[in-house]
Amino acid sequence: MSWIDFIGFSAAFTVLASFCMTTIVAIRTLALLSNVLFILYGLCAHIYPVLVLHIILLPVTLVKLHRIKPNLIHASR
Repeated sequence: MSWIDFIGFSAAFTVLASFCMTTIVAIRTLALLSNVLFILYGLCAHIYPVLVLHIILLPVTLVKLHRIKPNLIHASR
């Protein structure tokens, strides 16, 4: 297995792990990690549909994660 395959499998396993999480913060954090890994994988393996999809999903995931943060701070008071 090449290092490019390792990145691809790591990205896939982070998606699988995100489906096993119970809190939204954990889900979004793993989704963010999977976006980064899939972007690396798409770049290295020259798989442009994967690359474009995760370049689009990365800011969506960041915004969703950022919106959760104030709600958690407010809920803890």
